[in-house]
Parts: sequence; C-alpha cells; structure tokens
Amino acid sequence: MAAPEPDPGRAPGTGPGPAPRTGTTPGPAPGSSSDPAPGPEPLTVPSMSAGPDFVLRPWEMSDLPLVREASLDPYIPLITTIPARYSEAAAEAFVRGQWERAATGAGYPFAIVRSRDRRPVGAIGLWLRELPEGRASLGYWLTDTARGQGVARAALRTVTGWALRDLGVPRLQLYIEPWNTASARIAEDIGFRREGLLRGWQQVGDERRDMAVYALLNSDGPMDGRAVTAH
Repeated sequence: MAAPEPDPGRAPGTGPGPAPRTGTTPGPAPGSSSDPAPGPEPLTVPSMSAGPDFVLRPWEMSDLPLVREASLDPYIPLITTIPARYSEAAAEAFVRGQWERAATGAGYPFAIVRSRDRRPVGAIGLWLRELPEGRASLGYWLTDTARGQGVARAALRTVTGWALRDLGVPRLQLYIEPWNTASARIAEDIGFRREGLLRGWQQVGDERRDMAVYALLNSDGPMDGRAVTAH
C-alpha cells in the first residue's frame, strides 16, 4: 500500500482543520481588490476500466462493507481516515468525506471494484493539493483478501495513465514505507523512480515513519495501460 495523501481537513492522527468562518460581518464589496481568490472547482469522479478484471468508480453508500473490512486491518486505519473502530455512522461519514474531497477539488477518490461480482476490494486516490506547483500524489490500499491478485498494479497503472495523459499532470508522487517492498516493486514496474528517503515524513499510529518517495514525470516517456472511460 502506498501512503495516501492526508485528508486536507484532517490528517491521520491530528485534530480537525480550521473552523469555517461564522457570524454576520459582511465581507469586502464585490469586485474590490480584497475579494478572496476563487476556490478549487468541484471535481467529477469518473468510472474507469482497470483492465478486464477491475473497475474504478466513485464511492457509494453501498461500500460500507468495504469500510468495515478495512477498519479491521491493523495498518489501513493508521495511514488513512478509515475509522479504527467500525460503526455504521463512522463508515457513512467516511464515504461522505470522499464525496467532500471531490466536491472541494481536493482530489479524485476511487473505490476499486472487482468486475465479475461488483465487490469493492480497495481504494485509490489522486490528490491535487500541490497541483498549482505542478505535482499530484497517489495513494491506495487493499483489503487483505484482495492482495496478491494484481489489483494494486491494475488500479495504479490506470490512474497514473489517466493523470498524465488526460489531466496533463506534470509530476506524480508516491510515498511508500521502506519495508513495503511489494508496493515499491509495483511502482517501479509502472515506471516510478525512487528519488530518496524522507526521514520522519509521516505520522503512522504513535510514531513518525520514514517514507521513500517515488515519482513519475509526464516527460518520462510512454507507459502502457491508458485508462478507458467506462460508458
């Protein structure tokens, strides 16, 4: 699993972000030089084929069993906003949080779904917080029963190709813990290059963990597996 981009409003292990402004004090007059800059545009999360066996699609409330399974994993709740203690209310809040990420322009959150039985088996996201600087990051996780079946490779290849070609993102980044050789191998197979070690980069549970950073540039050349938008 590649460590996901922290939720812009609540990174794992921290409290909520700044509270929204309240009260009735009027803002600047429309058209004045102190008008705030417009915020990011809402994003529409597409459905995409990830090869013959998997589909990427927006999150749905029918995905609560996936949230339950992920919450029982010893690692996923440490690096994501999946609730560590499952409840239906917490799971529904998680799904709404994915919708909110798209609505606020923070990124594209996808559920990874197995084609043959439409069972969701994991998640992958493209996060755009640093897109004004020409870079975006990717993160993904799979439930235990879906690992070792090519799911991560198919999903990562699809979103990577879509981000580079269709969206024109100049640089994509992945953050992977050094022990996670399986994720590192998948990233390298797709074309990502390890660029270095970021010491104490991310809070994981009760400790700061090192992360290896992998990157793929739009100028690095062709890659296989262009995403196909599902009809």
